[in-house]
Amino acid sequence: MSMKLELLSAAQLGRLVNKKEVSPTDVVLYFKDRIERRNPSINAFVYTKFEDALKEAKALEDRLARNEDIGPLAGVPVALKDFLPSKKGWTNSHGGVKSLITEDAEDSVFYTAAKNAGAIALGKTNAPAFAFRGTTDNRLYGPTSTPFRPGYNSGGSSGGSAAAVADGLILIGEGSDGGGSIRIPSSWCGCFGFKASIGTIPSVNRPDGWSASHPYCFSGAITKTVEDSAVMLEYMQGYNSRDPHSAFRPKRRFTELMNRPVQGWKIGYTDDFGIFTVDEEVRQIVRKAAYRFQEAGASVEPVTFKFRHTQNEYAELWCRSICFDTATDMELWKQRGFDIVRDHRDELPEEFIYWNDVMFRSTVMDIRAINEMRTEILDVQEDVFRGYDLILSPVTVCPPVRNTDDGNTKGPVSLNGKPVEPLIGFCETFFENFTGNPAASVPAGLTKDGLPVGMQIIGRKYMDEDVLAAARTFEQIAPWSYEIPLSRDTGE
Repeated sequence: MSMKLELLSAAQLGRLVNKKEVSPTDVVLYFKDRIERRNPSINAFVYTKFEDALKEAKALEDRLARNEDIGPLAGVPVALKDFLPSKKGWTNSHGGVKSLITEDAEDSVFYTAAKNAGAIALGKTNAPAFAFRGTTDNRLYGPTSTPFRPGYNSGGSSGGSAAAVADGLILIGEGSDGGGSIRIPSSWCGCFGFKASIGTIPSVNRPDGWSASHPYCFSGAITKTVEDSAVMLEYMQGYNSRDPHSAFRPKRRFTELMNRPVQGWKIGYTDDFGIFTVDEEVRQIVRKAAYRFQEAGASVEPVTFKFRHTQNEYAELWCRSICFDTATDMELWKQRGFDIVRDHRDELPEEFIYWNDVMFRSTVMDIRAINEMRTEILDVQEDVFRGYDLILSPVTVCPPVRNTDDGNTKGPVSLNGKPVEPLIGFCETFFENFTGNPAASVPAGLTKDGLPVGMQIIGRKYMDEDVLAAARTFEQIAPWSYEIPLSRDTGE
């Protein structure tokens, strides 16, 4: 095929398929070839299901022949995250934990939306164990690299999906975000990643309906363009009465709302929220990007946050909080005769074991202290939002880090001579998982070494369309390249 499909957006490819200018089968075969040639250099996919994809492609072709409405993402290749159930009949490993590989009993919100929009899933992508860090690595599958420089991490926890999108192996990747897991890898892979407001996308969990609330965990998409994310959000949004946080409101046309101008908007910018230690090159790249909103008629000015704790104290707050549910899961498994720490300790990161133990031994007053710190984050942020429509910041305090060979790649332990909590403390993203605000990562530029840097756009709660409109404006002011970084040994 002479056309380079990997350089198209998902919406562009969907339009071509709907016009019958390219067939779904040809699309699957094209990306199958790309994955087989290029994936070994970055380790984005942990397994593929091309036979399933070709069957779905044939079914789409039959529907196209009958002139049925396939959807805006007709034939578009997508990837699912190998963390929680994504597609009935496929398997997941909870992020590279061999003893926990199980068959998916249900379809995820992401896959259901993608399928309804006409997309085809090609396989599953890498993630860290239990999605418990801002990097992607595990003992079973190893680390995932950013295509911009193999050997440097893709970010996490949806790092396999972000790397696959960045390298043109698929056009949309499934992400989940409990501390920045959509935004962090999008930043380190030069993609667009959007995390919706709490309640916009339903999340139905059983037997504990509140299990994705400490902190809030979200489903979402990693894409090349803002339009592609807006399409996915239109299909993922909705009210579900079985989700205690689901917001009852009319569905929104995000593909139209993203085109609203930001002229006259008041935008606040922070390098560090007053507490983070930031690499100077990252600081300069994101600051320069933030002030480009002035070209669209918005005002941009620095804002001050009055947090009372250190960046590491807040990072450790996240580490404790996210284990609220995993510690419970492990105890329930033990009660059923499966003690993963005792019998399969070598499959788990020691940091994960440590924080789960901390959480399991916590008292009611420890839980109270967690909630008080979370409330502080909410109040401090809302104080700033009284005077601003949006807040901008770096996504991470540093560029992508080198992968290690022990299945346990982490972020930096220090920066600028100051200690950094290495699991999530290098990410300026997790506050929005405590508060539930919408937030996105847009490509802000490259370091002198050619590594991508992301800028975070944070909106007021439930104003998802504001974040998309700002991201779309920035995409037009400072377009990011869709050219794919060349991977090793591909013959390209």
